[in-house]
Order: sequence, then structure tokens, then C-alpha cells
Amino acid sequence: MHPQGAGPGPKNKSAAVPPTTDDEIREKYLERAIRELNDLGHDLSSCRDCPRGSVMPVQGSGHPQADIFMLKYRATPPEIEEGVAFYGRAGNALMKSFKRLAIDPIVVFGTLCVKCPLTDADAASESCIERIVEEIGIVQPRIVVVMGEDALATLNRLDMPLADEVEATEGEIQRLTPTIDALYVPDIDSSLDEVSAKQRFWSSFRALGEWYDQLPPY
Repeated sequence: MHPQGAGPGPKNKSAAVPPTTDDEIREKYLERAIRELNDLGHDLSSCRDCPRGSVMPVQGSGHPQADIFMLKYRATPPEIEEGVAFYGRAGNALMKSFKRLAIDPIVVFGTLCVKCPLTDADAASESCIERIVEEIGIVQPRIVVVMGEDALATLNRLDMPLADEVEATEGEIQRLTPTIDALYVPDIDSSLDEVSAKQRFWSSFRALGEWYDQLPPY
């Protein structure tokens, strides 16, 4: 019996609530990734650990849940001017490479180890560099493309959970973590001014196309 004046007890409403679709789940994860990357960008802009003065840091760019995470060491002058990673020659060269490899650019995110525009990149704060771990955690890529020796050394010294050391073996797909692969290639910025350097970069970078072709469909 119900107490006098009380209505019927609560009903099981689970049957009346439509199940959450895969698209809705993906949308929520995307919204969260966008929010977290925006928060990271605000934190970087207000950070004063590095001696960058009034010049703003260079932010990562691309899809917040990209399959492919591009990582190079430091910014070029065009990237510093625009405040966006992979702006200018490197970005244009990569777009041409993605087209040759039939990789959709929408599945790519690019960032820098040293986001602050410093004359001496070695003066960057270690706490700022360690933000890469946070960035990878937000994007949750399937592969990290490491560009150049400095970027490789930086990635290998980060405290990433369950991470293996990535070898300086160009063009070979390696294990970074149980869910993320790694590909080491030469530094793109130093590969664009000389024919043999371009060929060396392309020879190692095309392994990304073979890896991408093997991805299961969504």
C-alpha cells in the first residue's frame, strides 16, 4: 500500500529511454577532446615557465581525435608568426605527401615538442615539454610520427604510461604503447632544401601509407 496522498512508487524508466547510439558516443568523446585541447591551449598561453616574453606559444593543429599524431621538435618562423604548428612549407609538403599516400588529412593532428618560440630551444621548461603526454592522452591517436632526432629524444624521455623506447630506425612501424604505434622519420624542416634529403624523408614517410591502408574501417 502507498501512504495516504502519495502517488504510485517510481517506475523503471530504463525501457523508456532510447539507447545511446555509437554516433552519440563518438560525438561526446569529440566534444570532450575539443574542450580539453582548448583548456590546454589556454594553459599554454598563460604559462610563464619558458622565457618567451610576450610572444605566444605555437599551438597544435588538426583533428582533436586524429588517428595520426605528427610530432616535430621546434617551430619555424612561419609557425611562430601564425601560432600554429605545421604552418608553411612543412604543412604544404605533408599535404602533398598525404595526397600521394591516399591519407585523409582530417585524420591528422600536428604539434611540437617545444611550443614556445625560443632562440635556444634547449631553454624550454621541462614541465612545458611534458605537455606532449597530455596532448597525446587527449587526442588518443593510433600512431605517432616522430620527426627527427631531437623529437625522438624528447619523446623517449617522457614519462608515458606503458611506453616503449622508440628506435631511430627510419620507416619502420614500432610499438609505442599497447594502443599506439610509432614511426620515426627524418626532420621535415631540414629535409626540404636538398634532393637527397627529400628522398630520404619520403622513403621513410611512405610507410605511413602502408600502415594507414591496413586500418580497419570505422
